[in-house]
Amino acid sequence: MAAAIPRIAITTGEPAGIGPELILEIARQDWPAELVVLGDARLLASRARALGRQMGIAEFTPGAPPAASRAGRIVVAHLPLPAPVVTGRLDPRNAPWVLDLLREACAGCQKGWFDALVTAPVHKGIINDAGIPFTGHTEFLARLTGAQTPVMLLVAGTLRVALVTTHLPLKAVPAAITRERVETTARILDDGLRRRFGIASPRIVVLGLNPHAGESGHLGTEEIEQINPAIESLRTAGLSVTGPVPADTAFIEANLQDVDAVLAMYHDQGLPVLKHRGFGSAVNVTLGLPVIRTSVDHGTALDLAGTGRADAGSLRAAVALATGMAVTTSLRSP
Repeated sequence: MAAAIPRIAITTGEPAGIGPELILEIARQDWPAELVVLGDARLLASRARALGRQMGIAEFTPGAPPAASRAGRIVVAHLPLPAPVVTGRLDPRNAPWVLDLLREACAGCQKGWFDALVTAPVHKGIINDAGIPFTGHTEFLARLTGAQTPVMLLVAGTLRVALVTTHLPLKAVPAAITRERVETTARILDDGLRRRFGIASPRIVVLGLNPHAGESGHLGTEEIEQINPAIESLRTAGLSVTGPVPADTAFIEANLQDVDAVLAMYHDQGLPVLKHRGFGSAVNVTLGLPVIRTSVDHGTALDLAGTGRADAGSLRAAVALATGMAVTTSLRSP
């Protein structure tokens, strides 16, 4: 789309959760982009009334030029809910609607209506309870777009952590750490840092899988057999990649001074450190897709839904990052 003012699609997520009110909260400020909410306009109006928020709601027109969003007004691409929503209570009848929002938003990005997609949290459990196999946004969007290897990247300020494996049981991780997978993930990370973040020569640190990065094979051989060969191949191709380094010291501040991203082997190796540093303001980014996608770093928080106490910091950061990535991508496009 490459517009001077980016147009950002935001999916409402689980309608009984905090997604709708987080959207209402960030709509209380001006934005240098047009934010278009995909959801049920009646749900948003109802939640605004319940929270005592004054909010104007306008209908989205795909062919209109984007206009920067102004405080107190939201633009909505209305998709009606199939079942009434009780705040804080999950309903499997609405699970297909949640995924329909993602389909519509992704299709809009591919048609050029939107420059980026930001997703509010969904509830994986209720989607699966509705009989729809679902492991997460990352995998679902990859299938929608035909992306072979989506890469999960979490961002908290200057700290960026990407994952070789995502939602796998821990016992399945070692077999999934292959030379090909490590190398492919690192290449997608390098490309994403260049194209989406504008980093000319990304510096990537790769973590080992085992304690002390395998201790020369005494604590595991994945580093010797899989990770090291991948790193050597990447260096030969001209990428700035170092490692494998022990995970227990990789995140010491002094070791991150000249690092643009850390590549962790599995979910709970890299993300606890990042979320400790930036929970509530961290952003989940999916690289390897043909569209820009960011998301919050938290769940649906059903216990907070409707209270007005949910922190919109992560959604605010996700929208800001998506806007910046859209501008960077536009500037780098021919």
